[in-house]
Amino acid sequence: MVMIILVVLFLLLTGLIVLQMNSNGKPKPYLGEDEKVLPNSISEKGFVDINGGRLGFFIKGKNLKNPVLLYLHGGMPDYFLTKKYPTGLDDIFTVMWFEQRGAGLSYAARYKDREINIDDLISDTKEITNYLSDRFAQNKIYLMAHSGGSYLGIKTITKYPELYAAYIGVGQISFQKLSEQKAYDYIIEQYKNNPKRRKVFEILVRNPVTVAEPLPLAYTRVRDYAMHDLGIGTMHNMKDVATGIFIPSLLFKEYSLKDKIDLWIGKASSGISIIWNEMSAHDLSEENMSFEIPVYFFQGKYDYTCSYELAKSYFDKIDAPKKGFYTFINSAHSPIFEEPSECIRVIKENIF
Repeated sequence: MVMIILVVLFLLLTGLIVLQMNSNGKPKPYLGEDEKVLPNSISEKGFVDINGGRLGFFIKGKNLKNPVLLYLHGGMPDYFLTKKYPTGLDDIFTVMWFEQRGAGLSYAARYKDREINIDDLISDTKEITNYLSDRFAQNKIYLMAHSGGSYLGIKTITKYPELYAAYIGVGQISFQKLSEQKAYDYIIEQYKNNPKRRKVFEILVRNPVTVAEPLPLAYTRVRDYAMHDLGIGTMHNMKDVATGIFIPSLLFKEYSLKDKIDLWIGKASSGISIIWNEMSAHDLSEENMSFEIPVYFFQGKYDYTCSYELAKSYFDKIDAPKKGFYTFINSAHSPIFEEPSECIRVIKENIF
């Protein structure tokens, strides 16, 4: 018994040492062939006071002459994934990876007396956009939004189109409640004859997902496991949340130890999304169909996190000065991480 306790303590201590060694909290600069910082590049972690809260971000770019891109994450910040899955966005943009109020670097910017709502996030997005425009002397910037962030993105460009050159929705939300029902139906179909997944199948059968009712808690507990197991979650080839997301976030050196704690406390307290009730109840294909700026959707063929089918149906209804729907045949929910070269090609050839 004593030996077991000693082994556990040793493993915990080793884990803490490894974690601390990988938590210096400083973004890595871009270096040229001479090992000196690349001229006119930017690699910065920063904060700005907006609407009574201190909101955090990373800004990355190899050339400050490039256009500016604001990136809105979904259920949790995902900049840390760029270590394993470089997007190449920093080759053609100066990118702000903005960590929204109540999440990651901005976890502490919660309100003491009320919940964060969509209007708060729209206002924050407007103010951070103005910050970018003023700082980098660009009248309009590009807006890219992923997953749950694409609900915020659509609402923002509807209200403040004059701020943006174009909108790119990645894993675009349309009607999320219906998307969850479609994901549920797919998982049930795939698991019904799989004896290794019988337990999960039985949980799902007992807890059906419908548009008319709130998501069953039992479904939300197995949702991510099943989606990743079937290749319809974050990435088509990411089969496990722990090894695909949790551990990479802990080993990401540009976060401090406090940043990592805030990242996961924020995620735990927010659930699927900090604005889940708002986001899941609204059908964007019936509310936001006309836009004053170009609109583009990047959708993975295997995406059931935000239904590919529903995103395409929504896109077909959209009226915009210019629009484009791009299917990424080897991707699920995150084409910018799964097929970055193809995403960059599409941006260069069709959006710039």
